Amino acid sequence: MILTSEIERFIEEDLGANDISCTLVPEKDIKAIVFVKQDCVVAGIPIAQRIFEYFGLDSSAKHKDGDKLVSGETIFEIYGNAVSVLRAERIVLNFLGHLSGIATNTREYVETVRQYSDVKVAGTRKTTPGIRKFEKLAIIAGRGDPHRFDLSDTIMVKDNHVNMMGLENAITSAKELAGFTQKIDVEVESIENAILAAKMGVDIIMLDNMSPGQVIQAVEALKSEDLRNNAILEVSGGIDLSNISEYAKTGVDVISVGSLVHKSQWIDISLEFV
Repeated sequence: MILTSEIERFIEEDLGANDISCTLVPEKDIKAIVFVKQDCVVAGIPIAQRIFEYFGLDSSAKHKDGDKLVSGETIFEIYGNAVSVLRAERIVLNFLGHLSGIATNTREYVETVRQYSDVKVAGTRKTTPGIRKFEKLAIIAGRGDPHRFDLSDTIMVKDNHVNMMGLENAITSAKELAGFTQKIDVEVESIENAILAAKMGVDIIMLDNMSPGQVIQAVEALKSEDLRNNAILEVSGGIDLSNISEYAKTGVDVISVGSLVHKSQWIDISLEFV
């Protein structure tokens, strides 16, 4: 859901108190197009449509989130007041450029992994404050998994919990407090803790900051204890395009990658009157 209050916050930030530049053009109806200037996977179409709608513009989307586009292809045709088109322009292009960059980056990760396994490629909470849900939806458009949208989705036991409470106490506390719909995801940095977490019945075990070789050893150790199928195995930490193929071969279920968002490059997208 895209709230009107969100749209108004974006518009207030961009227009300010005394917009003169957009009012220089005549108050007349025009046609404009939004098009890509490089190959990409497009994302952000729903938020762009809502912004156009807020300004009273008629927009026709030629593609949907997740479509692969080649340079020069049109994403939108827009009809309406020229001043309103100019006021919507930068907000729309910012979202489309940023989110399409995330979707394009994610698709590259996913297609790299698919050469070796069906392991899921997931995002993290390393997102931009205020627009996380849009960045998560861009990951989905790129065929990745969004992972947690917020802290309420899953209870995660991380290194600082373990350092303060000990792993066993942290898991016990999490299980006592968890609602029946909430999974428990435990971050471990050793094979011994992976085995302990599996024996305690957690839902997800995150093998954190392990090399591919260490991950393989952890997977084999869990198999030898007949614990491999007790939990989803997730790997995270220091993973990017240069090494994700090695992690894809380790036998885990999920690879979490913060760089889906924070290392994505904006896509060059433009709006022109026609």
